[in-house]
Amino acid sequence: MPGVRLTADQRLVIERAYLAGLPQATIAALVGKHPSTISRELRRAGSFGVRSPRMRTARAAGRGYQRKYSAKWSQREAARRARRPKARRLDHGPLREKVWELLRDDWSPEQIAAMLPVLFPRDLRMRVSHETIYQSLFVQTKGELKRELTAHLRTRRQRRKAQSGGAKRATLGITDDIRISARPAEVEDRAVPGHWEGDLLLGGTGKGAVITLVERSSRFVLLAPLPGRHTADIARMKLSEMIATLPLELRKSITWDRGSEMAQHARFKTETGIPIYFCDPQSPWQRGTNENTNGLLRQYWPKGADLRHLTDTDCEAVALKLNTRPRKTLEWQTPGQALNKRLVATAG
Repeated sequence: MPGVRLTADQRLVIERAYLAGLPQATIAALVGKHPSTISRELRRAGSFGVRSPRMRTARAAGRGYQRKYSAKWSQREAARRARRPKARRLDHGPLREKVWELLRDDWSPEQIAAMLPVLFPRDLRMRVSHETIYQSLFVQTKGELKRELTAHLRTRRQRRKAQSGGAKRATLGITDDIRISARPAEVEDRAVPGHWEGDLLLGGTGKGAVITLVERSSRFVLLAPLPGRHTADIARMKLSEMIATLPLELRKSITWDRGSEMAQHARFKTETGIPIYFCDPQSPWQRGTNENTNGLLRQYWPKGADLRHLTDTDCEAVALKLNTRPRKTLEWQTPGQALNKRLVATAG
């Protein structure tokens, strides 16, 4: 756009006015630009040159000092930055292929960006931000490759879109001793493993569901299919089967939303010894770990999906993917690694 960029003549005016000690607002008025433009220009060129005698005098007087501004150097740098086409980070073949490989393995762009320095600690060319990966996927990549790679994103979108929430199901009457406020303090600080959050991930109407359990301290996931009806009796029996696979030190409590599938919670506690605590009405955020995990699972089972064909093997395969992927909230450990670490620490 003509007239937006600083010209060589304007930079020369800036240099002379800056060396004369004029304020940035005055310099901006001289060249007909906004003061922020002058501020950015001086800051961008701040690493150039040596300190002038005027600046050394200012420093000695306790007034601080700035580096010298050069119109010639700044004009040359501006021309260099304006060259097109610019080389893109993912133009580096090995980096691009590694990013595509991890995307195909269902890693998120943020996970990839965080783990590349770990995977390639000595190769500085194997670095890329998650924003650059998204930019490549949504803007630069096209055709069949774009459709293939974006299909591995959690949302499977081909463009970025703001997310919105939805209302939850009707609640049940819950006694004070099993409200979420009655949970032990150790549940809140996530210091001790064995406390879980659970919910149903629903398919389309009448098309099955998946029971999801997430361990609060490690984000370790257990999944089991409910391919037919998900009545309270069926949900209780399936949840009991899931709990039976766990060692005793991981059977401490479960926090659930107020869905009718948990109507037999008292019988479940009698049979397993594990209490179920319930969120307050219309407060799914109180079991946010599970809500977040269900969002991740929508990558594999979108809303409206037919889940009636799912088997235990299918659910275990998806759980394995989540449990072996690094998580930002775990300082890029995997949930499996985090759970093992906590179990060892607890045993010690």
